[in-house]
Amino acid sequence: MSIRAYKYVSPLIIYIGAWHSFNVTGWQIWLPLIWAWIFIPLIELLLKPSPVNMSAAEEELAKKDRTYDILLYLIVMLQYLLLVRFLIVMSSEGLTLNDSIGRIWVMGLLCGTFGINVGHELGHRVNKLEQTLAKALLLTSLYMHFFTEHNKGHHKRVATPEDPSSARYGETIYAFYFRTIFFSYLSAWHIANEEMRKKGKSIFSFHNEMLQFHIIQAILLTTIILIFGWLVTVYFIAAALIGILLLETVNYIEHYGLQRKAIGDGKYERAMPEHSWNSDHIIGRLMLFELSRHSDHHYMASRKYQVLRHHDNSPQMPTGYPGMMILSLFPPIWFYIMNRRIKKLSA
Repeated sequence: MSIRAYKYVSPLIIYIGAWHSFNVTGWQIWLPLIWAWIFIPLIELLLKPSPVNMSAAEEELAKKDRTYDILLYLIVMLQYLLLVRFLIVMSSEGLTLNDSIGRIWVMGLLCGTFGINVGHELGHRVNKLEQTLAKALLLTSLYMHFFTEHNKGHHKRVATPEDPSSARYGETIYAFYFRTIFFSYLSAWHIANEEMRKKGKSIFSFHNEMLQFHIIQAILLTTIILIFGWLVTVYFIAAALIGILLLETVNYIEHYGLQRKAIGDGKYERAMPEHSWNSDHIIGRLMLFELSRHSDHHYMASRKYQVLRHHDNSPQMPTGYPGMMILSLFPPIWFYIMNRRIKKLSA
């Protein structure tokens, strides 16, 4: 294994913590959540961000190093291992309300941090196997349509009024949740249906990606119902919903208040680094496989996570993603901090 790649083993701490949570009772169940939402945000307030980029030679070596890809493949196996363990322990008798809620939130953390986030990374690959693994991860959050809408919708419309995944200036995260979840879903259907029409096929064809996703998700839910029962299925859906809200919270902070200029005929300037909020805070970068270097991701979506770059002209968040996600839940404080930064950018 490449020495540089070792740092991306650190997110597996959450899987270790989740396995522990699924095998204990009481306050220890909450340890992964304490780690993710208290310890990491506090540490990132103290640590300075690192804007250092790899040299050209280092980047070439990292691109060719399969270790970075193997780590993502490992995530797929671990995600399903922990999902099965979650379903088993949630079907046990005698669970207290605290135990049930804690485990649902821990599973939700896995759904958002790994199921959707790593699914997002693999979903940008051109390799069909990697795309299949991406869909498999998104399945654990019942959010497979993200594959369609994100790649074929969000990346084209980012930082424009037409994008349901780009938060508008002055929009609270709670209003954003309703808008993005509903309209992103409709957008995915529109994209998939248009693809069928261009191919001369019916929108009801089994070649329609959205129909495929719904069938696969229905099979998963039916399987869980038959093996574990209705109540455990409800627990799983609750965990998946938490994962979805974590994703949409990330979407909110990534583009809040940033807009590309219209150039006429319904077109906009190219998405540049200045159209995404960036964070170089190292722990958040590692835990989310460099997702927080989001400016470069939108500037060059094909670039793999390990070689994403810092851009000097990209707007910078005051802290890492975990802390910013918590901050976004308090709109008055969020607006006070972020609106001032936006005004400075446009000055």
